[in-house]
Amino acid sequence: MFRISRFSAIGILAFICLLLACNRQVVRAPSPESLVIFPPPPDTTRIQFLTHFSSSIDLEGKAGGFHRFLFGEDVPENMVKPYGVTVHREKIYICDTGLGGLVIMDLANSSFDYFVPGGLGQLKLPINCCLDERDNLFVADANRGQIVVFDRDLNFLHAFGEAEAFRPTDVAVYEDKIWVANVQDHALYLYAAEDYRLIDKRPDLTADEDGFIRQATNISIHDNTLYVSDFGDFNIKKYNLQGDFLGKVGGFGNGPGSFTRPKGIALDREANLFVVDAAFENVQLIAAQLPAVHGAGRTVLQVTGGIAHPFFRPVVGGKDNQSVFIEIAGFEALD
Repeated sequence: MFRISRFSAIGILAFICLLLACNRQVVRAPSPESLVIFPPPPDTTRIQFLTHFSSSIDLEGKAGGFHRFLFGEDVPENMVKPYGVTVHREKIYICDTGLGGLVIMDLANSSFDYFVPGGLGQLKLPINCCLDERDNLFVADANRGQIVVFDRDLNFLHAFGEAEAFRPTDVAVYEDKIWVANVQDHALYLYAAEDYRLIDKRPDLTADEDGFIRQATNISIHDNTLYVSDFGDFNIKKYNLQGDFLGKVGGFGNGPGSFTRPKGIALDREANLFVVDAAFENVQLIAAQLPAVHGAGRTVLQVTGGIAHPFFRPVVGGKDNQSVFIEIAGFEALD
């Protein structure tokens, strides 16, 4: 009995060691001394860098030594040419124009997966995406000239927009409406979510009127207010859902509160506005208290440097809607 128990204990110990050796190695949280924050002390910290993702190893971790000995090195899945990003129910969806599909990262389950649909759902140039309350996925495909829709299991549902002959660059679902940015037109296209029927184009303005859109690239909706990144007018325009012009932020320039190539936009729970400028490779945070008309806004934070592909749309999500994902990097807005 003693010999059996001893051998059993040795076997159990060996099994535990095997499990520990096969465990994936994940990056530990930074120590207080190594935190990356902005602005640095003594100024009030507004942003804390959390982490970055560029491959499956960043999320899933690296296999342990014994696992590599038995099965060889893991071949990581990498992002190819990531562009637009959105966050929905603890998942990050990245439109990858080089992949011809999306990268889907499940933060809760630490998984990193490619989504490259074929058949009727085949994508050509996925630029931006969003999800609705039923978890349906809407992808703005600029080369296909359509919004392509998939259900919660990523099965193809529908595609629309071919009749409009447009070049969609962004899509947002809000309540029972679908908003689409068309870079070739001077208005946003509004569709019914139930049957994808074109309802209207907003705003209905001429080139000499305030609020006229020159070249819409990105949109964001917060608290019944529509924000449009007007690449052709170097500013961010603000409308109500009826298309009435409420004001604008910024203008052409190279200083705080000014833009040269504004692209991605997002808002946090307090309506602070994040704007990515592709020319300066920076992100500006504009305070929520914007003037009613023609206001330049007030830049309270400008993050510069370290942005390799500044075309990304920043997305506010995570716990309490306070984490901002920019360039597939996590920044946390600090109170």
